[in-house]
Amino acid sequence: MIINYKKREIQIKIVYYGCAMSGKTTSLRSLFRVFNKENLVTSINTTTGRTLFFDFGILQLKGSEWTVKISLYTATGQDFYASTRPSTLYGIDGIMFIVDSQRKYFKDNVTSWKELNFYLQEKIKELPVVICLNKRDLDDLIDSKEISESFGLENNEKIHLIQTIAIESSGILEAFKKILGMIFPSILVN
Repeated sequence: MIINYKKREIQIKIVYYGCAMSGKTTSLRSLFRVFNKENLVTSINTTTGRTLFFDFGILQLKGSEWTVKISLYTATGQDFYASTRPSTLYGIDGIMFIVDSQRKYFKDNVTSWKELNFYLQEKIKELPVVICLNKRDLDDLIDSKEISESFGLENNEKIHLIQTIAIESSGILEAFKKILGMIFPSILVN
């Protein structure tokens, strides 16, 4: 978090993280669409349209005296570009972990969660984390209890699980408000 008292501006960084094809880019684009600012998302893609390095956008929330600039990134899910993930995580204030809820991707989700914990080490215990159980509109879904147990979330009140359907923007704003409320706990986010 960067606080500029002279400009009355606060800058924060949130990263969308998860396994390949879990819906990180779709979740980010959905959030910007909710604010009618989808054209502000920049993507660095491969020739096949997959995220090469990251997707990026800035949302500004203006209060009566202060402005909050929220830098939002996605980390690439493709293993071929895994070396770019640590640099995307640098200087983060919060994590939106996107789970592909389809049972066939259960191991991929767990592997991605373990990788995130490896990169962040003890810092993950201090960071606000919202886990989005994405693609809840599909069949053969992983139960939220299974995710909680596999990720070791029992008795962890700092991590919240929210069900999302990114292509419909369902749960996307709720997850965003939750993480903002965790980053700024003294401010009521409605």
